Amino acid sequence: MKLFQRAQRSLFGEILDWMLTPLLLLVPVSIGVTWLVAQGIANAPFDRALEANIQILARLVDVENGRIQFVLPQPAREILGGDDIDRVYYQLLDGHGTLLSGEREIPVPGTDDPPIPGVVYLSNGQIHGKAVRVASLWIAGTTPDAPLTLLQVAETREKQSVLATEIIKGVLLPQFAILPLAVLLIWLALVRGIKPLSVVEARIRERRPGDLSPLDESSVPLEVVPLVLSVNDLLNKLNDSIGTQKRFLADAAHQLKTPLAGLRMQADLAQREGANANELKQSLKQIGRASVRATHTVNQLLSLARAEGSGANIGRQPCDLARLTIEVVREAVPRAIDKRIDLGYEGAEAGAPGVAFEGNPTLLKELVRNLLDNAINYTPSTPERPGVITARVLADPFGRIVVLQVEDNGPGIPESERELVFQPFYRVLGNEADGSGLGLPIVLEIARQHFATVRLEDAHPGQHPPGTLVSLRFDANESERHATRPRG
Repeated sequence: MKLFQRAQRSLFGEILDWMLTPLLLLVPVSIGVTWLVAQGIANAPFDRALEANIQILARLVDVENGRIQFVLPQPAREILGGDDIDRVYYQLLDGHGTLLSGEREIPVPGTDDPPIPGVVYLSNGQIHGKAVRVASLWIAGTTPDAPLTLLQVAETREKQSVLATEIIKGVLLPQFAILPLAVLLIWLALVRGIKPLSVVEARIRERRPGDLSPLDESSVPLEVVPLVLSVNDLLNKLNDSIGTQKRFLADAAHQLKTPLAGLRMQADLAQREGANANELKQSLKQIGRASVRATHTVNQLLSLARAEGSGANIGRQPCDLARLTIEVVREAVPRAIDKRIDLGYEGAEAGAPGVAFEGNPTLLKELVRNLLDNAINYTPSTPERPGVITARVLADPFGRIVVLQVEDNGPGIPESERELVFQPFYRVLGNEADGSGLGLPIVLEIARQHFATVRLEDAHPGQHPPGTLVSLRFDANESERHATRPRG
């Protein structure tokens, strides 16, 4: 039950609701319990007085030899007369139920068990439409077989009701006065209790935009420490992310500066006086090569940004890795032919068991494309030693593991640099091949989003050159656990 409905959830309001709701629900319960207790307290003295009165009257009843004598002296008549508020009635019945004296309207007590002489029984009844409290006492005769004589005294309950009302007022009125004070104290306690949250909020608001230093968790309550630690973790991640972006932008600017400077230089050479046709043609050729390199770098930057920006929320669907790889190999064949490289595919066929898993087909094709581009760029090919590149897909349908491999017979990657090549813009020293240094970082990012592992090793250990073997291991079970929709 919520006492205060809000458009937006509030911690202060939630705690206040959970504290005030039980408190206000207990108020009617307290009133009911107080009423019952007050009735019991008010009944007790009047019941004792009623029992004492009937015991006094019982001494005036004389039963001897079947004859019943009852004489009321003046003090007893005054007791039975009552007062200005309540009336007192009495009744005396013989063993056959005949009225001997008193008020005929007093109801006879009903009981399933035989009455015990000398024991006072109390009950509620009505006389002339008014509620009364009735005390009943059976009087035994002188012989064992003599019938019991019934004496009853009844009293109206006006004073009893007045006393119960006074008790209830005396108990409940202070409660109604204390209730607003309790609500106020709860309100003040909550305001003071959540004040540390306001302090943390003020500290964050007062920070400069570039201040990503951790918050001080030593000055906040223990319950708020996990929140502050989480914010500090987020600040650290944000600081690392901003630092990475700054380095990335600096490296990107540096990488783009070289081809752009080459373009400007070649343009200046082409415009100089006295340049002949061959020199102009050479300058245009260099301009074209620099523009291709700049375009390739920009495309790689966009691919890396797209891969990193998609995060874990990539659109997933069943992907046949063999089919995707074959399609990319076909697209890369013309470029491989231009460089006189033997490019081929081997392994599982499209549609074979175990080659499909949940993934993003666009990103997976980008991954394969970057692997093949890297292999084509860094694999030399001569008539004496032609370049050979092989794309391969292997599947384990029982373990639901799919492996993608791209193998070449190029110069290979030294073991000391196999982790460095996954950093943006890093290139192996001594390599003159065209490239931006972004291919493998793109591969690593897409593999990470598909929960795959990447491994670099020599394709032909012990030979020179050793070549490079890039292996990616995809776990179909892991991919399905993170899929946004079930496999269809």
